[in-house]
Amino acid sequence: MNWTLEVVAVPVSDVDRAKAFYAEKLGFDVDHDAKISEEFRVVQLTPPGSGCSIVVGKGVVDMPSGSLKGLQLVVNDIRAARAQLVERGVGVGEVQVIGKGASGPRPARDGEDLNNVGFVFFADPDGNGWAVQQISARD
Repeated sequence: MNWTLEVVAVPVSDVDRAKAFYAEKLGFDVDHDAKISEEFRVVQLTPPGSGCSIVVGKGVVDMPSGSLKGLQLVVNDIRAARAQLVERGVGVGEVQVIGKGASGPRPARDGEDLNNVGFVFFADPDGNGWAVQQISARD
């Protein structure tokens, strides 16, 4: 039996601001935006090519906005992904290497192979923390 992760609820304080950030700045597809009542609204967004979506909304999750950390996206070219985020106005850090026997994160070097070890980090407007990892080939 397969157990697939399909949706992650992301706690936000302003649904419209979060929807705009994820759709316009990150390029997530808006799957649906359903306002059930004044106290309950669900917006589901999916990263391009992903089998897992996020949900932001009102009355969706009982967590403080901005409290979710460690969400992770995977791309095949971290440098191109970072450039796209910068172009779209996302406050994203420099490319870092995590792994390869290093004692901690370090800046990536020009031309360095970043498969499985290249990362960038950013946060949404509420402070929910995201990582983007390069996986161009599975070992």
